[in-house]
Amino acid sequence: MGAAAELERIQREIKDTAKEGRLSCAQAFAIADKLSVDPKKVGEAANNLKIKIVACRLGCF
Repeated sequence: MGAAAELERIQREIKDTAKEGRLSCAQAFAIADKLSVDPKKVGEAANNLKIKIVACRLGCF
């Protein structure tokens, strides 16, 4: 899978999961696990979508 397709999958999952422009840390990790991607990619995609990651563990995002 190409990088663009991977990013699209991540962004789609974030949009489907986020509520009111927010995504919990646990949800971000679950997305990373579900899509078998590095959590950092989920964090970067969320930032690009202007979606805030809340209730974060240890400042991972």
